[in-house]
Amino acid sequence: MTLSELLPSLGCEAADHLEPGVWPRSTRLGEDGELLFAGAKVSHLAARFGTPSYLLDEQQVRDTAREYREALPDVEVAYASKALCTRSVLRWVAEEGLSLDTCSAGEIAVARAVGFPAERMLLHGNAKTPEDLKAALEYGVRRIVVDSLDEIAQLGALAHCGQQVMIRVTPGVPAGAHQAISTGTEGQKFGFSLLDGVPDNVDAATEAIKAQPGLRLVGLHCHIGSQVTRIDRYEAAARRMAEVLVRLRHTHGVTLRELDLGGGHAVPYVGGEPAFDLGGYSRRLRVALAYECAAHGFPMPRLTIEPGRAIVGPAGITVYRVCAVKRGSRTFVAVDGGMSDNARPSLYGARYTTRLIGRRSKEKRVPMTVVGRHCESGDVLADGISLPADLHAGDLLAVPCTGAYHHSLASNYNQVGRPPLVGVKDGVATLLVRRETEEDLSRRDLG
Repeated sequence: MTLSELLPSLGCEAADHLEPGVWPRSTRLGEDGELLFAGAKVSHLAARFGTPSYLLDEQQVRDTAREYREALPDVEVAYASKALCTRSVLRWVAEEGLSLDTCSAGEIAVARAVGFPAERMLLHGNAKTPEDLKAALEYGVRRIVVDSLDEIAQLGALAHCGQQVMIRVTPGVPAGAHQAISTGTEGQKFGFSLLDGVPDNVDAATEAIKAQPGLRLVGLHCHIGSQVTRIDRYEAAARRMAEVLVRLRHTHGVTLRELDLGGGHAVPYVGGEPAFDLGGYSRRLRVALAYECAAHGFPMPRLTIEPGRAIVGPAGITVYRVCAVKRGSRTFVAVDGGMSDNARPSLYGARYTTRLIGRRSKEKRVPMTVVGRHCESGDVLADGISLPADLHAGDLLAVPCTGAYHHSLASNYNQVGRPPLVGVKDGVATLLVRRETEEDLSRRDLG
C-alpha cells in the first residue's frame, strides 16, 4: 500500500505529503495548510487574482528548457507552442535558446509579437489554411511541414524563394497512449503513409515537392503521439524514419539532412505515474539513429524534437474555490471552474489529483468527486479523491500539472469567462493573461 493510500485509511490529514513529480518543484506545504508556490502563498494569489486561476512557475519552465538543451546539446529543441502559447511563455523559451513549433497563423502572430527568430521556427498541422501558409511565408518561418498533396500544391503556388519543407510521415509506431492522442499509425488524419499503392504516400509527396520550383525538400517529420512513456517507441520511430531517408535517396535521388521526431514526452498527473527518462531518451535515441545511418552509409541528419507538455505542464497549478458540497450516495464537491478551463478529463478521461489548501483540517479524509459548474454530467475534474470530511463551500482546492493544454483548450461554455494566467517567480506574481470578462464575451456578439 502506498503512502497516499494508507493515510486515508488511518484517518490522517495528508497536509505533509505532496505526490513527488506531480506538483511543481517549488511547491511547499506550510504548517497552517498553506501551499507555497514559487515563493508565494497560493491563498494570497487566489485572493488577489480570483478563482479559478492558472498559476505558472516561470523558473521551472526555464529550468526544464535548459535541462532539455543540456541533455541534447546537439539536437534542436523546438517548444511545441500548442501546449501553452502566450507572449511571456514564448519569450521565456526564446531566451533559453529553444526553437518553436507552431501550427496556425494565430500562434505565428504571438511569436511575431515577441520577435521570436523566424529561422528557429517551423509550422505544421494536417489542415493548414491559406492564412496559415501566408503568415508563415510572410514572417519567414524556416520550415513548413507538409501533410497532404493539396497542401503541397497550395504552398507551391504561394512560395517563390525556395521555401524549406519537410514531409510528415506516418511511421506505423503506436504511442501506447489514449487513441485520441495517438498519431503515428495508419487510420488517423496525420501524415503521409509508407504503404505502397496508397495515393497520398511519401513517394507521391516527394515527387510533388520536387515538381514545385518554389519549394525545397530538406527533411522528414513524424510524431507518434502524446503522453508516451516508453523510450523504445521513439527508438522504433527513429529506426523507421532512417529507413525512409535511405529509401528516398535510393528511389528519388534526394539526400535529406533534417529529421524531426516530434514530442509527446509523458508527464505524471497523479502519484505513481512514471516520469519521462530524459537522459535515457537522449542516449538511446541517438544511438538508434546513428546505428541505422551507419548501417546504410547515410549521413547523420540534424535532429529536431518538439516537447511542449513536458516543458510547461508540470510547472502549473490551477486554484479553485468550492461552491458547494453535496453529500449522498457519493460526495460531490462543486467548484467555480470545470470543463471550460480543463477539458482533458472529458476529452481523454484524464486523471488528476487535488488537495485542500489555505487551512489545515484534522478531520478524516473521505472519497469525494470534484466536479465543475457546467451543464454536463461529464464535467468531472477528479474522481475518488480523498479530501477532509469537513470540506465546505468557500474552501480552496489546488490541482497540479495544469500548465499544458488547459489555457490552450479553454472555452466559454455557458458563457463563462476563461481564467487568468499568472506567472510566479521568486515570490513575485505577474499577470500574464487577464481574466476574461462578460464584456469580452459580448463584444463579438453583434446581433
